Amino acid sequence: MKIDVITAFPDLVLGTLRDSILKRAQEKGLVEICMINLRQYGIGKHRQIDDYPYGGGAGMVFMPEPIYNAIKTCKQNRKYDEIVYFSPDGELLTQKIANDFSLMSNVLLLCGHYKGIDERIRIHCVTREISIGDYVLSGGELPAAVWIDAVVRLLPGVLSDETSALFDSFQDELVAPPVYTRPANFKGWKVPEVLTSGNQSKIDEWQMKQSLDRTRKRRPDIFEKRNR
Repeated sequence: MKIDVITAFPDLVLGTLRDSILKRAQEKGLVEICMINLRQYGIGKHRQIDDYPYGGGAGMVFMPEPIYNAIKTCKQNRKYDEIVYFSPDGELLTQKIANDFSLMSNVLLLCGHYKGIDERIRIHCVTREISIGDYVLSGGELPAAVWIDAVVRLLPGVLSDETSALFDSFQDELVAPPVYTRPANFKGWKVPEVLTSGNQSKIDEWQMKQSLDRTRKRRPDIFEKRNR
């Protein structure tokens, strides 16, 4: 999978790619992630990429020309399955959407900043808009990092145990059951006996019940949707 990221602040994304699962995925050649610095496409000797919004108001807006030229250059190298812009009013990133993205070959991520980007780019260049929650961040770099982590871990060969991702929270529209590890008794706090019984059918039954109970109590919105 190839992921290109257009951003004015590449270090905000790069920091998340240098460790753990994402680092290993790149070293294995399972994903190629490239940062495109928007400043390279800035206008004039000062490489301007933003300006004041028409109509007034606080904040700066990314100009259309630098973004358009960056996207145009990227598209000369590959055909993208999606060009994704991160915005609070985009569709909420879910596990199902992450699953769908993981089946793609080439994705271009566009990170806004400040007050966002010129609407004409959203209309004419962006193919999909994604939000990671109902709150506002300084820019799209952190959402891009979240998107990359959520999607890349689903690629075949990225996780050492490839079945692990299949049992993550939300894969079956349930949150995950509680997990325990050694020691079985810590400060008198004991692991549920069923988990040390060796009876896999009983363990599976217990885990499903825990997932159902947790989803109903902690995420009633998901539970109600699942049971419609």
